[in-house]
Formats: sequence, C-alpha cells, structure tokens
Amino acid sequence: MRILIVEDDTLLGDGIRAGLSQSGYAADWVEDGEAAQTAMLTNDYEAIILDLGLPKVPGLEVLKKMRAQGNDTPVIILTAMDGVEERIKGLDSGADDYLTKPFDLEELHARLRALLRRRGGRSTPVITHGDLVVDPASHSVTLAENTIDISPREFTILQLLLENHGKVMSRSRLEEGLYAWNDEVESNTVEVHIHHLRKKLGADLIRTIRGVGYIIDKK
Repeated sequence: MRILIVEDDTLLGDGIRAGLSQSGYAADWVEDGEAAQTAMLTNDYEAIILDLGLPKVPGLEVLKKMRAQGNDTPVIILTAMDGVEERIKGLDSGADDYLTKPFDLEELHARLRALLRRRGGRSTPVITHGDLVVDPASHSVTLAENTIDISPREFTILQLLLENHGKVMSRSRLEEGLYAWNDEVESNTVEVHIHHLRKKLGADLIRTIRGVGYIIDKK
C-alpha cells in the first residue's frame, strides 16, 4: 500500500515514514505543498497524511485543489492547531480524518487502516474471501483456519488484489503499491510474489489476464 506523507517537520516526517515502512507500507515523504501536488499528479496513493502548516502551498489549499480535481484519495490531516473551528475547516474542505499533534504512531496506523477499510467498502477489520482471511492490523493470513506465512510484499500484493477484487490490477499498479521513491525496483518482483502466493494459497486464487495484469475474482 503506497502512502504519501506531507510534513515539513523533518524529525516527524522521517519518523512517520520509517514507522509506516516498518509496517509494510510504501511511504513517500515530501516537505511542502508544491511537492505534494506534484507527487499526486505522478503517483497513485491509497491514502495521504497531510500537515496543514506547509511552506509554499498551505495544506488546506492542497486539499481543496485535489478535491476540486476529482482526487478522492483518503486524507488524514495532521496539525498542531486543535481548535474546533480548524477541525471543521479541514473536514469541510474534504479531509476524511483529523489527528492533532502530538500523537501516537499506533493511533495513526489504526486510523489509516480504518480509512483504507472504508475506501474498500468493508465493514469489518478483516478481509475475507471464501476460507481465506487477511488481517491488515496484524499482517496475518489464514486459509481454512491454518496460518500461512507470507512476506510483507506478498501481503501487500494480496491485500491490493483483495481490496480490488473483481478488478484487474496491472503489474505497474502493483509495483506502485510495493515501492517508495528510494526503493530499488526489481524487474520481475511482481511475478515472483504472485508465484509464491499461488503456491501458498492455491493456483486458482489469482488469475492472470494476459497482457493486462492480475485479478482475484469475486466470490
């Protein structure tokens, strides 16, 4: 899952990026509103973590512009301003959630999971597909109640395909969910991870649409 962090506080921004990376997210980090707008034009993100007090372009203006352009990516606002009026402005401008500094990183992770769950149209915290159960909070996978050991990147691909079941996901779209800007992209990574997932979860779970991408069909 690829996340954009927009935070001009170097210590905080790097801390969020490191924490999300350790949890298996591909996290890009920029430090001003102008860079954030460029990043949104050139990459697809599952969610955006947005500070309001940004240089060049204020966070609220970044949010308003992306919503005006039809970008519906979930947004969590970060701000040191905890007044009710500020929260109302952010939410009315298109934010999906609001977190006041200082905050606990685990709470940010939980709010991020909740946003992704709602965006995927799920009412429960786990993803189920037949007898396959995927828990984003614990990064655990069970098949017919048996725990399956999969790598963090295999987990990311599986979650992306399940969250978009019934839709074909291109190889490049899956790669975007795996790699942040500074990660080295290997040429056949997606194919290798798909192969491993099929061995662990069954050859029929993930279907290849030749020349287009991969799909998990609806049950």
